[in-house]
Amino acid sequence: MGNPAGVKRDFKALERRRLQAARLLSQGLGEAEVARRVGVHRQSVNRWRRQLAESGSAALRRAGRAGRKPQLQASDLHRIEAGLKRGPEALGYATSLWTTRRVVELIEQVSGVRYTTVHAWRILRQLRWSCQRPVGRALERDEAAIRRWKKERWPQLKKKPANGAKPSSLSTKAD
Repeated sequence: MGNPAGVKRDFKALERRRLQAARLLSQGLGEAEVARRVGVHRQSVNRWRRQLAESGSAALRRAGRAGRKPQLQASDLHRIEAGLKRGPEALGYATSLWTTRRVVELIEQVSGVRYTTVHAWRILRQLRWSCQRPVGRALERDEAAIRRWKKERWPQLKKKPANGAKPSSLSTKAD
């Protein structure tokens, strides 16, 4: 009975269950029997019976969303994503690395809502942004020289078996 932690509620199914209980109550069944058939606690059926008596079946209709309403609107999320695409340099940071603290500042600047770093990460996932580790390469790196070295020098240094040499009997290759 009830919802296990972390399981989203199916509001339409819950409404169908309440309306089914209302039909069974109108047929004259007792609260305990209705609770058994619908799969709820008897106290829930008792509450639904009172709501039916006070407001009719409209009281058992869908209750709407559960929990607190989101503080960010869809337009806020679009502006946050645009800010993320501009990069942290647009906020005055020296590097192009987004951290959750920087994202918190961006969200506050764009929408006026202050979140924790944990919730900022949830918003990033909602926007389908993922964690990316920067590649640790030196700024002085010369890609052309590296390609040339791999093509010309590396084959000369690489060990090769002598001409006609048999493969090692201690091969680690699985047969």
